[in-house]
Amino acid sequence: MPNMDNEKSNDAKAEEFKIQANEAFKAHKFALAINLYTKAIELNEDNAVYWANRAFAHTKLEEYGSSIQDASKAIEIDPKYSKGYYRRGAAYLAMGKFKDALKDFQQLKRICPNDPDATKKLKECEKAVMKLKFEEAISVPEAERRSIADSIDFRTIDVEPQYSGARIEGDVVTLEFVKKMMDDFKNQKSLHKRYAYQIVLQTREMLQSLPSLVDIDIPHGHGTHFTVCGDVHGQFYDLLNIFELNGLPSEENPYLFNGDFVDRGSFSLEVILTLFAFKCMSPSAIYLARGNHESKSMNKIYGFEGEVRSKLSEAFVELFAEVFCCLPLGHVLAGKVFVVHGGLFSVDGVKLSDIRSIDRFCEPPEEGLMYVTKKFLQDNNLDLIVRSHEVKDEGYEIEHEGKLITVFSAPNYCDQMGNKGAFIRFEAPDLKPNIVTFSAVPHPDVKPMAYANNFLRMFS
Repeated sequence: MPNMDNEKSNDAKAEEFKIQANEAFKAHKFALAINLYTKAIELNEDNAVYWANRAFAHTKLEEYGSSIQDASKAIEIDPKYSKGYYRRGAAYLAMGKFKDALKDFQQLKRICPNDPDATKKLKECEKAVMKLKFEEAISVPEAERRSIADSIDFRTIDVEPQYSGARIEGDVVTLEFVKKMMDDFKNQKSLHKRYAYQIVLQTREMLQSLPSLVDIDIPHGHGTHFTVCGDVHGQFYDLLNIFELNGLPSEENPYLFNGDFVDRGSFSLEVILTLFAFKCMSPSAIYLARGNHESKSMNKIYGFEGEVRSKLSEAFVELFAEVFCCLPLGHVLAGKVFVVHGGLFSVDGVKLSDIRSIDRFCEPPEEGLMYVTKKFLQDNNLDLIVRSHEVKDEGYEIEHEGKLITVFSAPNYCDQMGNKGAFIRFEAPDLKPNIVTFSAVPHPDVKPMAYANNFLRMFS
């Protein structure tokens, strides 16, 4: 009998953890919720609800791969558990995998034929897949595709006399221009599309000539420093705050923005034009890495595409997609610090030379990055890895005995996570990482995801 009592007490304890996890989830403490659901699962791994709930918490942290694994486990335990299909379908959608999502919503409809919500989501999903098939059918094969950049001559675009915004005189982007442009953006004024074209095209030219892995020298002198920022996600007013706290980018005050500049936040265009303009002003004042949101499939879903279409034009949607393919994949600071958006690779034994030889000029594959920190550092004679990509309550997290730092620079992410933002200042000569955290600042009343795919809003 004691064994049965033991099982009972384990089940009761697991339920307690689930209740605590649900409370944490309601309070938007998703990482804590995941830990508590994990404890429940460790005590009772045959409960599909725990797995599906943890899947939902993973989705909230944008850990879609983990969400799909957990939801699949829930389905394996109980093939008739509707929430398992719902959670997995939502995670597939979030990754832009519409066809996989469709299968899950079809199954959901079979299990809950009279549920109006399931019917609505299935209809939307069918629409998205039809649209995707249509786009695939009419798209020009990659090999035959002409670069849109080659067909644009910004010099032929007239600027109307009544335009009172920032202007670029000739070919040179000056600090005065960038300051005036940022000030206009702050007051919700737009930049003339002639100058927007000029900035994006000049940035493209610069990025095209860079290797996939960029080495950055940091002078040894005292007082020299280098700042690394994580995801900004279209939070323009928080970007201005970073510059307020840490100074504007310049050769003496260089920055690296480690991917995910756009999407979700509804001022993504302002963010990307500001970062690109600084790059044009002084290539060594700012370095830019590609994140998973610098891709067509993500921009289609999470708002950047809709925002660019609304604020500029369809041609710019194509142009940004092209330029994002030119962004380098990673950076090495002073030969010692490896900075990459997502983290390390799922395969072992990767050398920096492997990364250098990647042909990056394409849309990113869906599989990739993570783990094996110590060995990677030893193999490549490095001291530290810096990554971004994940929301952290304090804006950063230090793991693997101090060898891995995650930095995230979008505070109160999506106006609801309540997290701090952070950036890292590396101080010469020893490149000691100094982490600065900051809180969100107010922004005009335009909600995150304002330009996003309607379909996704149904799930948020």
